[in-house]
Amino acid sequence: MEKHNLTVFNEFILMGITQRPELQAPLFGLFLIIYMISVVGNLGMIILTKMDSRLQTPMYFFLKHLALTDLGYSTTVGPKMLVNFVVDQNTISYYFCAIQLASFLVFIISELFILSAMSYDRYVAICNPLLYPVVMSQSVCQVLVAIPYLYSAFVSLLVTMKIFSSSFCGYNVISHFYCDSLPLISLLCSNTHEIELIILILAGFNLIFSLLIVIVSYLLILTAIVRMNSAEGRHKAFSTCGSHLTVATVFYGTLIFMYVQPESSHSFDTDKVASIFYTLVIPMLNPLIYGLRNKDVKCAFGYNIIPVS
Repeated sequence: MEKHNLTVFNEFILMGITQRPELQAPLFGLFLIIYMISVVGNLGMIILTKMDSRLQTPMYFFLKHLALTDLGYSTTVGPKMLVNFVVDQNTISYYFCAIQLASFLVFIISELFILSAMSYDRYVAICNPLLYPVVMSQSVCQVLVAIPYLYSAFVSLLVTMKIFSSSFCGYNVISHFYCDSLPLISLLCSNTHEIELIILILAGFNLIFSLLIVIVSYLLILTAIVRMNSAEGRHKAFSTCGSHLTVATVFYGTLIFMYVQPESSHSFDTDKVASIFYTLVIPMLNPLIYGLRNKDVKCAFGYNIIPVS
């Protein structure tokens, strides 16, 4: 009987967001629109920052990679999640589940540190404007995005291999709309203490270290803004940082809510709501907040996309 309970799965079943039939159609329409806006917005931002010479600055270099990570993890999760609304039983193969988890972790961890790199970029631009071209050189910017990608790939492989090298029990239903680490751990038969500890330490380090960079950067920025004599200068500095600070607060807040809390406090239903925010809503909002409210991006969009008669 013990051996029978240790199962090698060919596939998992994803429960999705809701099991209520009357909500399936409206939620499918809503999330399809959100995902399409996210894809168009982030893909447009990537193309625009590569095409237009006026957007070849450190700020837009980081914005391009932010759009890339947004597009990456929303596409890793979004299409499979939408399938849940149109099929009776949404299955995902064992290997594709592992690939989805690994890909999601790469993009979500990378975004954490790209957001912190963007806050450092704003700190240098406001507090040391004369040294900005030297401090934020092209090579420095490339290093500031290369390190997060390499680190997130390492963490992703470590967590994914730890989970999928363990034994799953006979129950193969994932109480989520994608293959995330915590719902998968709940299906394991073997001792999960080591995996949970690794995830807790890594999640805590990723959140605290990257958030600390954001907090210190903005404390220094706030100090510099308060010391400015010009009201126009203060307004410009606030408008430059406001969008990034808003999105970073929402993004970090949802991740802290999900991962840095006692195991007894976890509810998969509340985790689903939090997951929707950072896997679908935030990737849709980022290009709108960072791009469409930005005068340089608007001008570049009009110049490159709208034909001039």
